[in-house]
Amino acid sequence: MTVSETPGSASFVPLYRDPVRFHAERRPQKIAIRDLSSGRAFSYAGLDQRVDRLAAHLRQVGLGPGDRVAVLSQNGPLVFEVQFGANRIGAVMVPLNMRLAVPELAYILADSGAALLIADAPFAETARQLASLPQLVGLRLLIADQTGGAEAYDRILAAEAERVAPYPATHDDPCMIIYTSGTTGRPKGAVITFGIMIWQYVNTTAICAVTHRTVELILLPLFHIGGLNANANNTLRAGGTILLSRVFDPAAALALLADPESGVNNVTGVPAQYQFMSYEPGFAEADFSHLDYAGIGGAPTPVPVIVQYAERNAPIFEGLGMTEAGPAIASIDVENVLRKRGSVGKPVICVDLRIVGPDGRDVPTGAVGEMWLRGPNLIRSYWNNPPGSENAFVDGWFRSGDMARLDDEGFLFIVDRLKDMYISGGENVYPAEVERVLQQVEGIREVAVFGVPHPRWGETGHAAVVLAPGSTLDEDRIIAICREALARYKLPSGVTFLEALPRNATGKIQKNVLRERFSPAEAQE
Repeated sequence: MTVSETPGSASFVPLYRDPVRFHAERRPQKIAIRDLSSGRAFSYAGLDQRVDRLAAHLRQVGLGPGDRVAVLSQNGPLVFEVQFGANRIGAVMVPLNMRLAVPELAYILADSGAALLIADAPFAETARQLASLPQLVGLRLLIADQTGGAEAYDRILAAEAERVAPYPATHDDPCMIIYTSGTTGRPKGAVITFGIMIWQYVNTTAICAVTHRTVELILLPLFHIGGLNANANNTLRAGGTILLSRVFDPAAALALLADPESGVNNVTGVPAQYQFMSYEPGFAEADFSHLDYAGIGGAPTPVPVIVQYAERNAPIFEGLGMTEAGPAIASIDVENVLRKRGSVGKPVICVDLRIVGPDGRDVPTGAVGEMWLRGPNLIRSYWNNPPGSENAFVDGWFRSGDMARLDDEGFLFIVDRLKDMYISGGENVYPAEVERVLQQVEGIREVAVFGVPHPRWGETGHAAVVLAPGSTLDEDRIIAICREALARYKLPSGVTFLEALPRNATGKIQKNVLRERFSPAEAQE
């Protein structure tokens, strides 16, 4: 670590080291990024050169420390060129969710005050629409093409430029702003500092031992903090190799993970991705014993999914994370994932955790309360949102919005999101509890339970179910199964069968969409 003054002096400030430059100087020919969609590969030296040239261009057009540079792209090298190029001059990257509509993207660009939008070629028209909006007057555009077909961007990266000395960022300086999904209102910009990136690396590598030998298949989108920071950036910081693909293809992903000759030894995905891979014909014969780490998180994981992969020798580590935590919060290892079914493990090494009741006091062991967090990996504020920042913190503790409990061994169980809980006849009902019952039922592929208004009970539950092919389950049978395992007030009052559940780009079920879709009258049919 470089320092601004002698360690121990009052003015000592730890500085951030640029990992691309660091490894380019030590292992220049090592492959940093392999782009499976285009067939291109980038060594650390090659990536460093591209980052340098983009950084020089950003500086040439007047950008500097603190300016925001947005990127709209599928998974690919462009995201890292923008991230490290912006950071190299002290600017801040704002990754955009490519699945958002123009008004949603416009809100994020305006809220962040982005000065420049770099868009991958498939999003060129969207980018031009955004730049034409009155609230985004002054937004500059740069269109790239990850196959090497965008002339202006290619000229920038081909131009000779002086070597750019990385900006001397401290651990408190922001490096990116990642906007939350905004399922309960406007998305909030979580300010990720360089220090948070370092602590995220510490938290993660203490669990999954990422090294320069790591070859990680990136399944999660890079506009999401899990794919970007928990996976890709940690591997690049260690000097390993990441494999990227524009879109998630279950068959292709399974083929890579099941083949020891592919070199892949590390992967993380959301439960839905693991489920989709398990539906592929080759899954029954798959053996994952050559993997070092198979992480799963981002949403509650059905126990049958964990069992399926554990039976095929996958070193499953289930984890809990959130944007505001950089994202790592807790993890459970392969030795305990089946013994403590339903648990997300114990806090990672740099996270303190409490379970707190409505009175602000810790609840007894086993009781349900809201999970509060503290640690150097937690954000200190939301961007441009003082009320949101103030409401999120109590005496230095971050209120997660997750309802949870700790057992007598200290293992953490997420009961549900506080916002997903509903009250039926005066009783708290956590949809995840009902979902866990139905996830065990043969013939049910996916399920989501959510609260809807009820004239007598205030609220009642409704289940949206995706059946497996050939299943003959009906509403009466599903409610009867719940009746055998749950108290009466927890029973769903209705069941709707869908072809698929609505999900956001990271695979999380969008219960807000389901709640909006079903009117009270429909929910009680």
